[in-house]
Amino acid sequence: MRQFLITLLLLLSQINFLLGQQAIAIHPNTAEHIFKTAEIYYFEDSSNRISFKEIRSAKWMAQFRPNERYYPKNFNRSSTYWFRVKLHFGQRMTGERIIELFDQTADWVEAFIPLGTGGYTHYHTGASLDFENRLFMHKNFEFVIPALDKGTYEVYFKVRSRQMVNVILVYRTIERFVQYTLTEYFTFGLFYGMIVLFSFNNLLMYFAVRGRQYLYYVLYILCVGLYEMSSDGVAFQYLWPQAPWFNQYATGLFVCCVSVFALLFTKSLLHVKQKEPKLNKLIDMVIALRIVFFVYCLCFNQNWFIYKFVEIVPLSVAFFSGIWLWRKKYRPARYFVLAYAFLFLGFVLKVFYVLGYARFIPSSIGHYSITFGFVLEMTFLSFAIRDKVRLLKNKKERAQKRVIEQMQINERMQEMHNRDLERKVKERTLEVMQKSEELLEKSEIIAHQNVELREMNELLMAQSEEINRMNQLLTKDNKKLQTNIERITDDRLLSKEMDFEEFGAKYPDKETCYRILSELKWKKDYRCIKCGYDKYCTGKMPYSRRCTKCTYEESVLNNTIFENVRIPINKAFYLVYLVHFHRGDISSYKLSQKLGIRQSTCWSYASKVKSVLTNDSKKNKRNEKSAWTKLVLNRIDQ
Repeated sequence: MRQFLITLLLLLSQINFLLGQQAIAIHPNTAEHIFKTAEIYYFEDSSNRISFKEIRSAKWMAQFRPNERYYPKNFNRSSTYWFRVKLHFGQRMTGERIIELFDQTADWVEAFIPLGTGGYTHYHTGASLDFENRLFMHKNFEFVIPALDKGTYEVYFKVRSRQMVNVILVYRTIERFVQYTLTEYFTFGLFYGMIVLFSFNNLLMYFAVRGRQYLYYVLYILCVGLYEMSSDGVAFQYLWPQAPWFNQYATGLFVCCVSVFALLFTKSLLHVKQKEPKLNKLIDMVIALRIVFFVYCLCFNQNWFIYKFVEIVPLSVAFFSGIWLWRKKYRPARYFVLAYAFLFLGFVLKVFYVLGYARFIPSSIGHYSITFGFVLEMTFLSFAIRDKVRLLKNKKERAQKRVIEQMQINERMQEMHNRDLERKVKERTLEVMQKSEELLEKSEIIAHQNVELREMNELLMAQSEEINRMNQLLTKDNKKLQTNIERITDDRLLSKEMDFEEFGAKYPDKETCYRILSELKWKKDYRCIKCGYDKYCTGKMPYSRRCTKCTYEESVLNNTIFENVRIPINKAFYLVYLVHFHRGDISSYKLSQKLGIRQSTCWSYASKVKSVLTNDSKKNKRNEKSAWTKLVLNRIDQ
């Protein structure tokens, strides 16, 4: 009897323990819920052998413990961790939901999702598997929750990873998941687009002036982008989806490159070697130690790649270098210090967020604090580079001014000398006859001085010619940069939708549109559509051509997509561009909003353009991306 009572008490204590986990109430209008602290129970399987069937037995269920941190972690990376959450549905849930695991670096993840029939669906994924094995082609890990009846359900996750991961579990509806994902990927696009633009601009500057700081800056921000892509899982999705093994090294490799190129950029931008040789030696030593640490992690202990806090050392050295040279009155260091102040703040916020000491900070700010810091840092580092270029330009202008002033001084000296000679000649005219020998000697001296003055004048003239040549080279470089800017504008028309104001900068008025249309229409040669003659003269209408044989005048709009168009030609250009950019998938309502034209008119003309676009797509390969301007040479059948 005593043994029976003891067994009963133990059983009741286990049941009471199991019932102690909080079941999260999910309502039909619950779009999202992030599980944290005691809402998640965990169990560490140090043997790595316990199966899902065994984990649900009373023996192991009783060993689950509530999470005491903001988010649970796999502190012992050689063990397997089981996580359990409870969901309570107050009424039957129709339609599918998802539960998402945020950390993209987990090597192996298994999910056991309850079914309405009482069983479980088993999913497995992770960063150690090819990306195509995932249920959703998304950087995070998502698992589908099917339609379930009213009641309480347990969801289990099995996680094992060689890196320490934050097990952040989120319940979402499909609609909320799509909304969140679109916003997140749009933000990623802006961030990585900024990196590409900054890189391209500074690469052009490097080829123009061959300044090493531009090359180091390009390599630095490219490594920043690759590190962020590796940390976010976007790189695995788009760059190496078939090479999951590289995920173990990617963040460690790129964060090392970020530190090395950041210090090299610091040395080059601030001229540390010339201004502070001791500080330059310190930076060289930190670069060497950082590379040695990376090689050690790569060859001997890859688990040490998780210790990203070591980046505080090169970050602090670069920050200190900027502050030190700023105190030495080196002006370009001011923007450099401000840039690294933002990055340093983002790094500190990230550390506090990971350690769970910054729960009062919104999760989006805490999670992306380093990303925000990198954006601000890139912006202010560009200001620092521009400030340095401006100072060099001012220095060059001051040097030119000093040369001009010196030339003026030399001219005044020559004039004074000549006046003095004239005065002396007049004073000693009476002594010429008596002191001829002395006068000859003085004449030789004067002649010698004149030779020296002529040599000095020739030298000054050569310097003036060199200055003019340098100015011509600068003018040529400015023209080349202007050409590159126009080419970038044309590329943006194909890569990113431009609003009417931006589009109008290239096609501002009727005159410009007619001129561009005539260049496209008669790009190769002219041939009369009536008689086939190839000689022409200017017609009465703007940019029209009149056949010199049969006198037939052909309008620039004839046999183009704009023939008989009744809306302003520049708006017609923009309408064709929008339809082509969206591959015909844009509504007449959107076109009416963007063009300020009635919706019926937009629908009528856009439908004709879409038909031309469809015919053009059939002629070309499916993945061929032709310029939108090619459409204008297709005539719309009335």
